[in-house]
Amino acid sequence: MYFVKGIRITLLVTVLALVLGVILGVLVAIIRSAHDQQPVKKRGIVLRLLNGLCKVYLTVIRGTPMMVQLLIMWFVIWAGARATDGNLIRCAVISFGINSGAYVAEIVRSGIMSIDKGQMEAGRSLGLNYVSTMRFVIIPQAFKNVLPALGNELITLLKETSIVTVIGLKDLTKGAMIVQANTYQAFVPFIAIAVIYLALVMLLSWLLGRMERRLRQSDIR
Repeated sequence: MYFVKGIRITLLVTVLALVLGVILGVLVAIIRSAHDQQPVKKRGIVLRLLNGLCKVYLTVIRGTPMMVQLLIMWFVIWAGARATDGNLIRCAVISFGINSGAYVAEIVRSGIMSIDKGQMEAGRSLGLNYVSTMRFVIIPQAFKNVLPALGNELITLLKETSIVTVIGLKDLTKGAMIVQANTYQAFVPFIAIAVIYLALVMLLSWLLGRMERRLRQSDIR
């Protein structure tokens, strides 16, 4: 039962953190790409300020360990919170979402920059504004290009959630530690969670592979 509950919490934190990370990453990627694509003279103060904030966010998050960010989130920012499952899960989701968003931002930005400038000009010529062109023309094409990289980020995020044990969240790894503490045997529980993580990663890789093949088939059609 420790493993069953641990798998549920691990997957919950991974999925919610990925959703938060994609939202943050897309917003940061749009701001940074808009800043880079605009001529210097047309970059307004607001755009420059937002781009500067995004650069600080990327530098801080990518330059510090995930475990340190999680510890700061729980023991500093959430210092007065009760150690309930709900609070621990919310803390983990926010921490991993913010961390994942920094990496997703650079992935999506590279996808946006890979789209030919003619696509933006075509969208604007049809009467779409910048936001609508990004939403309906640029972003869908960019996601196709960066889907493998986003899949790798999802797999990395799934494995990184094992460090939530440091704040006491009973995920899959914590379940194995509890079993080991009760039975005084380390081989079976730790080998078991290694096999479970491997199975989850293989399942995700298979699903992502199928998605990529379908996207390639739709391009051919």
